[in-house]
Amino acid sequence: MLSEFDLIARYFTRPPRHGTAAVLGVGDDCALLAPSPGMQQAISTDMLVEDRHFFRGTDPIKLGYKCLAVNLSDLAAMGATPVAFTLALSLPDAQAEWLQAFSDGLFKLADEYGCQLIGGDTTKGPLNICITIFGELPHGAALRRDAAQAGDDIWVSGTLGDPRLALAGYREEIILDSASMEAAAERLHEPIPRVALGIALRGIAHAAVDISDGFIGDLGHILQRSNVGATVDADALPAGPTLIRRSQELRRRFSLAGGDDYELCFTAPASQRDAVLAAAHAAGTPVTRVGSIESGAGLRLTDAGGAPLELEPSSFDHFTSP
Repeated sequence: MLSEFDLIARYFTRPPRHGTAAVLGVGDDCALLAPSPGMQQAISTDMLVEDRHFFRGTDPIKLGYKCLAVNLSDLAAMGATPVAFTLALSLPDAQAEWLQAFSDGLFKLADEYGCQLIGGDTTKGPLNICITIFGELPHGAALRRDAAQAGDDIWVSGTLGDPRLALAGYREEIILDSASMEAAAERLHEPIPRVALGIALRGIAHAAVDISDGFIGDLGHILQRSNVGATVDADALPAGPTLIRRSQELRRRFSLAGGDDYELCFTAPASQRDAVLAAAHAAGTPVTRVGSIESGAGLRLTDAGGAPLELEPSSFDHFTSP
């Protein structure tokens, strides 16, 4: 049977990466990071709990991928470059096959973004995954939630709603054919962190947030922190390729408040529209302009013709959502 330290050594210890900020990684009481000159650190933590954030029996390769992807998405929303991460892992038991698949999915994404595992902890208990991620960016360049200004455009990267459609399929709220279910589930299990876009938007966008709990709720964080309001065209929100084939009512509901999209919502001056599109092109990520920031408080939803919509969608909340 694997001991705690055997487990760490076999599945989560790798040779040091030369030329990185990690001076000392896995194996000591603390890791040591050396920030680059003129840079400041961006740090975020996310926890994934079985039966709350993912279904029991989820493919461990996809789970390893997603648990790091959601943290990379936080760095993307700040415009930060990934550097390193820690992993705290609670396991019911140490199954070699599960651990190998999980670490394969984790390190595949880590290598893609040049992000080094530098430490963490393991313990026996209910399946629970907690990652703290470290990034860096130039001083004063962060895309903060409190920086939106009246007159800014509101933009969204990629598409929204397919992860929520997949969840509805798993819960049998909606009947999906196998091809639609597979396509939507891929977006749920393997979100694409928009790191390149976040970096490209430094100096162009004012504020940003990653869409984890649903567009309307996450945009609400920007509005609250920036003390502004907004008008959003609900029909301009870019529905996912599977969701777009569903009814208008479902497209609106899942695009506005679906959650698990891990796209970026950001604001930028109207004068920067060409710069935004150029940054998106350079990052290989489509973006859609969906509304505008206003000085008056509150969020106003309209249809494509500008008529007000009386919708009350609510985003995910860990303590009030089912």
